[in-house]
Amino acid sequence: MPLGKIGPMTPTENVATAAASMEEIQQGWHELKSRVGQLEAEREALEQDNKALRFLLERVIEHRQKSHSELVLLLTGLVSKLTINDVGVIVSKLVEHNTHVSEVCAALAKGKVEASLPQPTVLRALDQAKRDLAAAIKPLVEELIRLETPLESDLLRSLIAQPELFFSPGVVRASRCFIKGQVPRERIVREFGTEALIFFNDLTTDPKLNPRPKPEEIVLAFKPDFEALFQQHAALIPDKRPALLALYQGIQRSKASTEQARSQKNAFDKLSFIIELLHYYENQNIESPEVAFAQRLPALIEQLAVPGAQDNLDEKLIVQAEGLLALAINPDHRLMIVNNVGKGGGAAKTLRYVLKLRVEKVPDLMEVMPEFVKHLIPPQKPPPPQTLAAILRLLNPDRQRQVARTVMSCDRIRKEEAKALGQALGKELGLSGLEEEVKAKSTLSAEMERQMAWDNIKELITSRADPAAIAVAMRDRLHAKYDTDEIRQSWITLIQTDTISLIRIFCHLPYLPDGSTDSIARVVIEAYVSRLTHPKYAANYTKVVNSLRNMFKAKPDSPTLLNFIALVKWVNAEAAHKICQDIGMPAPAQ
Repeated sequence: MPLGKIGPMTPTENVATAAASMEEIQQGWHELKSRVGQLEAEREALEQDNKALRFLLERVIEHRQKSHSELVLLLTGLVSKLTINDVGVIVSKLVEHNTHVSEVCAALAKGKVEASLPQPTVLRALDQAKRDLAAAIKPLVEELIRLETPLESDLLRSLIAQPELFFSPGVVRASRCFIKGQVPRERIVREFGTEALIFFNDLTTDPKLNPRPKPEEIVLAFKPDFEALFQQHAALIPDKRPALLALYQGIQRSKASTEQARSQKNAFDKLSFIIELLHYYENQNIESPEVAFAQRLPALIEQLAVPGAQDNLDEKLIVQAEGLLALAINPDHRLMIVNNVGKGGGAAKTLRYVLKLRVEKVPDLMEVMPEFVKHLIPPQKPPPPQTLAAILRLLNPDRQRQVARTVMSCDRIRKEEAKALGQALGKELGLSGLEEEVKAKSTLSAEMERQMAWDNIKELITSRADPAAIAVAMRDRLHAKYDTDEIRQSWITLIQTDTISLIRIFCHLPYLPDGSTDSIARVVIEAYVSRLTHPKYAANYTKVVNSLRNMFKAKPDSPTLLNFIALVKWVNAEAAHKICQDIGMPAPAQ
């Protein structure tokens, strides 16, 4: 800028600070030097802290790698006990997961914090399930609105953005009213005013039991002579009469036995199932799985798939129920839902077995099949083959053939009647060769028949069935064929399982469901104890003692431990004393 264009200085412009004098510099030098020294000391201390933290982090990462590798080895050992078809896939997944963890730990140790961490498969599946459940709410809400349900449209639409509102008192009350054909008082007052209460009966207020209920908790029902009262009070709420009449007609349609009413109930059941399941996944830390999967969800499946107690099962509704079950990501939870369907018997109990047998792989098929046939065939009078065929058509042809063969050997009716019923059932279903298959099975050699029977029990053990159920299967087989070879085979089957299962099955084996002791239990247990303490089975004895010792250290009064020792003492006091010594626990009193 030219010098001539510089204007006069304004008061707001900064004035150049005067240079510090030598005396001032000398006075501040010592203070500056002390501050710099303090900063240097703090920097060195921070460097030491960083080195210590780095050392601790490396130790944590190294410990994590080692512990995870040990865990993978343990899981691989457990998985190796599964059926051969499942081992390869599961082991490869474990190895792949272990590789991912090692890579991430190495990246963290090198300081590459920006490296993306692989999300566990379980968490990915959970997140995807939540997204799928949340996305399924909107179509069902729109379907309920389209079907003209008595529920308020605004209330239904609010569930799309906030599914948790489904559990709020207002929505819970409105849902119960929809199911029972009623209406909340607060809604009538809000939409039509207190004048409209003349058309309703109060179902909540009771002079003795509930004389002063809260206004928002009162439930109303249209009076039986609503139409006549509606005509008599023609001057009442003139601008809202069409809406009140439409509400009355909507509730009547919802209560009727029509296809539209059934569609409304089905859509509401599916919406309830999805929101209940989503609520559980969002609150797994505080929600009990038994409450969700053993109480709430089975009732919804039953309401959806069973139109009425006396109605036949509909495959379309069963497919819808299976679609809801597939939304549960844990197979055990799906099985829990199915096992708790049909507690009251009837068609709902039939639904339970149908849902089980429609699955490609049924772990406890050898138990489910006879139970299903016993449910279908009452001891008083067997149903006609047409009735049974209508139920079996819900299953695939292989399952139909298995059920028909089981019917032919059913002990609920006479042998001749069972054979005739099975043949007639096969004819209805178009199944041929049933009699030849039954004959071929009956002509098996004793050794092959024994092998097949114990193979079925091995399958129960491999599939991690309940120890009590395995004990029942073993006990039934020993009763059917009781000799020394059979006891020897039962022992060989028992020692092939893992040690904890062996101990639990051993403890359940003597006791019948009513709590009494089986008649052959003492002989069988005595044979088992004799073999267990024999030098030939020293390896099995060592495994059993180690497991019992761990039980004793964790919980000295463990019921399984005490029951095992008591059963051994029951047949051989010396063996019980020796086992207690090896465990390190006091010997039982003589």
